[in-house]
Amino acid sequence: MSEEKNLEEIKKFWPKNAPNIDSVPKYINKYKKELIVIKYGGNVLIDRNIFNNFIEDISVLNKLGLSIVVVHGGGPRIERKLKEENIQTKFINGLRVTDEKVISIVEEVLIEFNKDIVDSLKKKGSESVSITSKINNIIGVVPDNKELGFVGIPDKINIDFLKNIIKKKQIPVIAPLGVDENKKTYNINGDTAASAIAKKLKSRRLLLMTNVEGVYDDRKTLISEIKPFDIENLVKLKIVQGGMIPKIKNCIDAVENGVRGVVILDGRKPHSILDEIFSDKGSGTLIRK
Repeated sequence: MSEEKNLEEIKKFWPKNAPNIDSVPKYINKYKKELIVIKYGGNVLIDRNIFNNFIEDISVLNKLGLSIVVVHGGGPRIERKLKEENIQTKFINGLRVTDEKVISIVEEVLIEFNKDIVDSLKKKGSESVSITSKINNIIGVVPDNKELGFVGIPDKINIDFLKNIIKKKQIPVIAPLGVDENKKTYNINGDTAASAIAKKLKSRRLLLMTNVEGVYDDRKTLISEIKPFDIENLVKLKIVQGGMIPKIKNCIDAVENGVRGVVILDGRKPHSILDEIFSDKGSGTLIRK
């Protein structure tokens, strides 16, 4: 899946403040036959500098010949649009209650953001393919529960379509939207969508970019690596709580079902993706068996 590149070629597009370029070939060799799923979400979605940094990192991975799939969220952008429209929503267990009016706004915002990512990658010289509920939809859903309205859980995923894009050295860019058997659009939690896709692809890594450094222990120290059993204990002891709990559940589910490792990393930090993939110390918290 990867073409060999020498250091002189890599230097032409390698960012100045990224990890040491000399070790890059070693890691290309490690990942060249593997798949990496990257979920871009949280409050890092709003800041344009962070967005541009993310686009650069994804483009670098693509130019190095690595096979990547991008899944994006949209919570803060959706929140902003709902405020503009003066629409108030409530949450149940971290999931937005989504009626007919809200789902139309959610879909509009996510499709617009999806196009923004695809267009930005193109400007960097990386071809990508837009996947939404309206264009190239690959996700079939079942409703999560009636109280939540149009919130779905992935039921079927067209993995062959994804693999064909990857074979062409293109980047699938996936919005967390799906359709049910009646062709109705449903919103999907971004982490849930990314985890479902990573499981189906049996990816080497699932990177969850968010606005925290990773998982902390009881002394507020960042944990660099942890096993599913130990992170479950942190939840039981309420050391991990709030919005991190559903994220952790998705991480454990992915690791228990074919994904070699899941990393929660800080999307605000410049080149955190490159730090994770091209250095031994990595970036954020790695969860694996």
